[in-house]
Amino acid sequence: MQTEAPVVLVTGAAQRIGAAIARKFHHNNYRVIVHYRNSEAAAQSLVSACNAQRPNSAACLQADFTHSDKVVELAAHALQLFGRIDVLINNASSFYPTPIGSITQQSWDDLLDSNLRFAFFLSQTLAGELEQRRGAIVNLLDTHIDKPLLQHSVYSMAKAGMKAMTQSLALELAPAVRVNAVAPGAILWPTALADDADTTVINKRDKILQQIPLGQIGNPQQIADAVYFLAAEASYVTGSVLRVDGGRYLNL
Repeated sequence: MQTEAPVVLVTGAAQRIGAAIARKFHHNNYRVIVHYRNSEAAAQSLVSACNAQRPNSAACLQADFTHSDKVVELAAHALQLFGRIDVLINNASSFYPTPIGSITQQSWDDLLDSNLRFAFFLSQTLAGELEQRRGAIVNLLDTHIDKPLLQHSVYSMAKAGMKAMTQSLALELAPAVRVNAVAPGAILWPTALADDADTTVINKRDKILQQIPLGQIGNPQQIADAVYFLAAEASYVTGSVLRVDGGRYLNL
């Protein structure tokens, strides 16, 4: 008798690290639900590529995490797609500076919603399903969870909260659901550091690289590998944070 393929829901999965995570699970015979907020074309392209490899193995869902009613709606729609969810990857995130004195209610809400509230309430909504499946949750944190990133106070607080959320859910959902986190370091240069011809940008990059014992930035596949390990292979691990940052946290 053929076993039904497990299902993973990856939030913020249309591009970058999220897309790499979705591809990793799909490569390992998971059915994949790709959540996106604004990047519809990229999400559709990823789903089409997955379905070309294995028909009816991927689907996408749109939800704006700034609207609280969308969490329950997203969970219900996700369950309707394949009839089950075995793994939840909370990857969706907003990231931008918020120097003290410039923080608005809008930026506060956006960063807390995208990096903490949405992930918590989605996890809570799907907890029963994940318990039934003996499933797993993996949260995407940041290497700055223990030492805030300068001028990114709201983002840093949200990610630190997500670390506490990881450990709290690991206790409350045990033994049926394992809950872990991956804390990436410098993986892809942000837009502000993307100009290879700008001397100022190059100098800022060099300063970051000097903090990394391994001397280089990582890549999305390395994060995807770590996420998959915690979700699908590390059967005796829960409440843990796996840092994938080239050792940068040692020099923060």
